[in-house]
Formats: sequence, structure tokens, C-alpha cells
Amino acid sequence: MTHLISHVATLEIPVANLEESISFYTDILGAELHFQGEKNAMLTMHSKGVPTIFLVETEEIKGLSFKNTDTGIVHSVIDFYTPSLKELHEWLKGKQVEVGPLNLQGESGGFGFKDPSGNWLSACNILHPGQ
Repeated sequence: MTHLISHVATLEIPVANLEESISFYTDILGAELHFQGEKNAMLTMHSKGVPTIFLVETEEIKGLSFKNTDTGIVHSVIDFYTPSLKELHEWLKGKQVEVGPLNLQGESGGFGFKDPSGNWLSACNILHPGQ
């Protein structure tokens, strides 16, 4: 049977303040505003095949993270790729974005950072097969 699902189309992210979040995601991630409604906005990235980001303003934000009960480490549900992990980490700190520690295994690794709504996101410098 052929797989009926080919890729991730959209990441839907709950946000507390739509305007503040649009500014964060366009400035920090380099996403572009595709369209904006009264309580939502669709953002696109520059790379082909990358999911769109749908920001939805809501009063119920439960966060996009979970704690690994085996290691105690808090993980994001979304990892963004960067070839310049250390540079991005320093740049985000300079932009006053809350960032977690840089976790490296040799030259490969990642770190977490928070959006204005308190959602933990991550950045990594690892590409997997097919990416």
C-alpha cells in the first residue's frame, strides 16, 4: 500500500498575543506572514517542503513541551534546524529570548528557547535522512 501521508504540512501553535507572536516568529525564525485573520495567522518559511506555521490566539496555552521522566530533561515538540547552532544560541540571547543550555555531543546538538507565549521550541544542527 502506498503511504497516504507524505509530510508534515502545518505546525499549529497556540499563542497568547497574536501580534507579539507574529513579530517573534518573523524576526526570530525568519518566517514570512502569508495571511492574518482576527485571531490567527499563517506563516511560511523560505525552504521548499517545510511546514507552514499556523499561530492561533487562545486563552488556553498548555505549552509545546514535555518532561522526559527517564532523564528529567524538558523536550520541545518542535525542533528547528540551523547549521550554526552556537551562533544562533548567542544571537537569541542577544535578542533577550529565554534560551536553555547548549547541549552538544561533539559538534552535534541543540538547545531550547521560549516564544513570547511560553512555548518551548528547540533548535538543532542535525539533519536526518531525507531532510
